[in-house]
Amino acid sequence: MVGSFSRKAGKALRTALIVTGGIVALTAPINGAQAQPEKVIELFTSQGCSSCPPADRLAEKLVQEDNNVLTMVMPVDYWDYLGWKDTLASPVNSQRQRAYAARRGDRSVYTPQMVINGEEHVVGSREGDVRAALARTDPFTATIDLKITDMVVQATVNGSLPKGFNMATVYFLRMQDEALVDIGRGENAGRKVRYVNVVRNLQPMGMWSGGQETFRMPKSKLMLKGDARCAVVVQLENPDGPGRIIGAATMNKSGGL
Repeated sequence: MVGSFSRKAGKALRTALIVTGGIVALTAPINGAQAQPEKVIELFTSQGCSSCPPADRLAEKLVQEDNNVLTMVMPVDYWDYLGWKDTLASPVNSQRQRAYAARRGDRSVYTPQMVINGEEHVVGSREGDVRAALARTDPFTATIDLKITDMVVQATVNGSLPKGFNMATVYFLRMQDEALVDIGRGENAGRKVRYVNVVRNLQPMGMWSGGQETFRMPKSKLMLKGDARCAVVVQLENPDGPGRIIGAATMNKSGGL
């Protein structure tokens, strides 16, 4: 159909004071493995698209390889009318994909589509094209130190903005490690498809103007309860929509956050 988000932490806790929103709260660090990816892939896919399973498998392969690449799956809902309502889809993902196309000016919205670093798009099942696009990306200009306590998500961004930009958006994404879906109807009826790094929520933390700045949000507001992976990305935008991603960080936590 190509076309028109170890040891138990309790043994390592230390008490810290964090001031957020004018309130002093006792918090404890949560153990987790942080990474600084150098590239970001967003796969726009659908359970109702017969062309998508090969791209879903490629996304899983890329996640397993890692290679400093953050691969995120963004299920869309615009194929639901074909007879199967995607169980993971969000209209937010569909809108994000359309916004990318509006910014590029090419109106190219399809599945499976991979968007690389918020800029170039390729057919998500064409591995050679995906890897070639990854090789063409520009280096990130921002680093992110991501920390999560029992109450607060904190991202400290440091670096510089590309020439011509004064601000960038800092986004928080929570992801579901994996989901195995039995598809009952539609073009993929009878298939069992595995999805990895499924974005379940994407939310802005604030605007970054360069240099070092720390952004905080209540963990409860971000609904971090059972998810095992989260990410922060720094992304350039203009009135037409999201553009180039210039920084990313991830954190894993066995057993959920």
